[in-house]
Amino acid sequence: QVQLVESGGGLVQPGGSLRLSCAASGITLDHYAIGWFRQAPGKEREGVSCISSISDSTTYYADSVKGRFTISKDRAKNTVYLQMNSLKPEDTAVYYCATDPRYYFCSGYAFRGYDYWGQGTQVTVSS
Repeated sequence: QVQLVESGGGLVQPGGSLRLSCAASGITLDHYAIGWFRQAPGKEREGVSCISSISDSTTYYADSVKGRFTISKDRAKNTVYLQMNSLKPEDTAVYYCATDPRYYFCSGYAFRGYDYWGQGTQVTVSS
């Protein structure tokens, strides 16, 4: 049984930082592409970042987070992280990680379906 569990969300002031974690069981994250997504109230879900499988490990970022967010993997912990710096109020959303054994690469990651999703973690950026 595949399970993804996000953690690390919270309330932070503008300009602050958070590190989100996506811990997996039942699947080896390093073998597949893993995406981070977010959904703000009243808005559609959007792709934030993606990291390809071990054969590539290419990273992708939405323009809105480029230069501020960094995606990475800890293979030993079977966990993917999203380091978020210089946070802005518009980053407020529920953040989800997702993966799917069909995908090794991130091309088009924001526009495809995924079999496995985490439960989400709330990030609130406010003064």
